[in-house]
Amino acid sequence: MTNPHRSLGHIRLTSHSGGVDAPPIRWGAGTAAERGPVIGTTATRAHRNVIGTHSGSYSVYRAVAVAAGALSREHRADLTDTSPTDAIGPYPQWGDPSAIVSLDPWGASVAESFPTEIAAGVDIRPTIAVTKAHVILPEVTEAIASGRLVPDGSVLLPSGAALVTKAAVEPVWHLPGVAARFGCSEAQLRRVLFEETGGMYPELVTRADLEVFLPPIGGQTVYIFGDPRDLADPTVELTARVHDECNGSDVFGSDICTCRPYLTHAIEECIRGTQRGGVGLVAYSRKEGRALGEVTKFLVYNARKRQTGGDTADQYFARTECVAGVQDMRFQELMPDVLHWLGITRIHRLVSMSNMKYDAITGSGIEVGERVNIPEELIPADARVEIDAKMAAGYFAPGPVPDADELRKAKGRGLNG
Repeated sequence: MTNPHRSLGHIRLTSHSGGVDAPPIRWGAGTAAERGPVIGTTATRAHRNVIGTHSGSYSVYRAVAVAAGALSREHRADLTDTSPTDAIGPYPQWGDPSAIVSLDPWGASVAESFPTEIAAGVDIRPTIAVTKAHVILPEVTEAIASGRLVPDGSVLLPSGAALVTKAAVEPVWHLPGVAARFGCSEAQLRRVLFEETGGMYPELVTRADLEVFLPPIGGQTVYIFGDPRDLADPTVELTARVHDECNGSDVFGSDICTCRPYLTHAIEECIRGTQRGGVGLVAYSRKEGRALGEVTKFLVYNARKRQTGGDTADQYFARTECVAGVQDMRFQELMPDVLHWLGITRIHRLVSMSNMKYDAITGSGIEVGERVNIPEELIPADARVEIDAKMAAGYFAPGPVPDADELRKAKGRGLNG
């Protein structure tokens, strides 16, 4: 049946005007002034020089707040006293347009970098914030009680609190650089981004002059144990983990996977490494459920638990692919950018069994020394399926690789177990 609405006329794609007042962005320039500010605010559209708006996925909440009348679209952030608690960079990688393509290395210092523009009325917002925090985990408290960790009053307090510097990082994509990372053309990347988001950002296909995109996705949080300046010193031992979000395990302690045990083990290793004169880093990225999302992840859980023969390692990846069409949709090509922002050139101890992460890090020019796996005693019983499947698939882990017979054994609980 013919859609009668098709005869009503064409859809006009709209885009904001470039405006003669929009500062240029020279990605990879050696200084903030040469690079220019990233302006994704909407109050003065003539100033905008990017596609999209600030705050990643939270930009939608901002839009709802404006629509509901709870937030004035004319509000401008007062950046007084918001500057970073610790200076990060600049480092040589900031001036390499191929080293960092998914975040703004100058994003934490816009007030200091562009005071003239801000005074002239240009609404420039930070895309990175750096602050201090105490991190308190029951696993760290238990490690103190068992004697594995000893409070020293500077890295780890007797209360179990670890003292950290933390940074929140919003995504800022340089589209030519992102396309190069994925081995596709910029035109192809722009078109697919436009089509697969339902046409959310027409400028992707109508404004080739705009090369920077603020995508509506989650960013990342960086936790630094010790002096952040030591991260860039290859002679200082660096213990690091790059962790992809798993809300069920990380926050609520679900035992179907090793995500929280790996995360807390890495934090313990970071504390211990910092206490012996090194520095520690945990980079936490919002890529829930292998970037498939929690709904898909929970559907896969049900499929695994209900399949004939029970939850077995030989079907671990297959069940995900049946539901999602792919075993893992996480891309690690952009992941090393945050490491380059921190000036890192060597990771002495990488707490990870993921070869994808290892290959992305080393492929970006960062040297990796020792790889640290999760201790056997920290693997929950229901997560044995995950570990066996990953070991058989070639993930880094010491010890014998499970054979075909072992992989066919049901080791996961049932849904009501």
